[in-house]
Amino acid sequence: MSWNRKQLKKANLYLILDAGVLSYKDLLFKLKPAVRFGVDIVQLRDKNGNAKDILDFCRAAKKIVAGKALFIVNDRIDLALLSQADGVHLGQDDISYDKARKMMGPKVMIGISCQSLAHAKKAESLGVDYIGFGSIFKTQTKPERQPMPLKVLSKVIKTVSLPVFPIGGINQENLVSLIPLGVKRAAVCRDILLAKDIHKTVSSLKDILRGSYSGSMVASQATCAGSIPVPRLFI
Repeated sequence: MSWNRKQLKKANLYLILDAGVLSYKDLLFKLKPAVRFGVDIVQLRDKNGNAKDILDFCRAAKKIVAGKALFIVNDRIDLALLSQADGVHLGQDDISYDKARKMMGPKVMIGISCQSLAHAKKAESLGVDYIGFGSIFKTQTKPERQPMPLKVLSKVIKTVSLPVFPIGGINQENLVSLIPLGVKRAAVCRDILLAKDIHKTVSSLKDILRGSYSGSMVASQATCAGSIPVPRLFI
């Protein structure tokens, strides 16, 4: 098994570097401590940047994460290849998995966004490396999208063998409510990027995902799928 897939197998915290939230300069500034303190995968999400700027950022980010975390590019297969990223992340309306795999070869990872059990099953049958599943909670990134029933997330985790990263509005406060569903991984954006103390935030998220969060935190949050805390608006 290649290094990147070994890393994926043990990864639990996935950071979305959204250029709509912070500037490239600030994203790189936040990336350094995030990786140092335990983020396993980072993805650049930039829907509006030009190719040169995105490529420059990718190369800079790759240097920061080298040997510590996986680097994924959202949508842009061409720039993922040019920057030698570890993978690309595709949406349901992007280029097909088969075409992407032919372009990228067998070594580069491909993740796909899914919004239903049918999506997840299809992704697994295609040979996708991992799934981003959501939106789980209300999110500023896609405000038009309604949160999905948590029972769907639970069923996906139980049904597919791929790594599943819930995404959408996830933060330290509401992540606790997902653990009883079998969640062991999560994708997070604003809760890390806008944190005053990245070390504390990343450590807290990792502890929750490992099931080693404090009893007081559990008591203050919902501990079952039927009692969900009102989330703050995060990705």
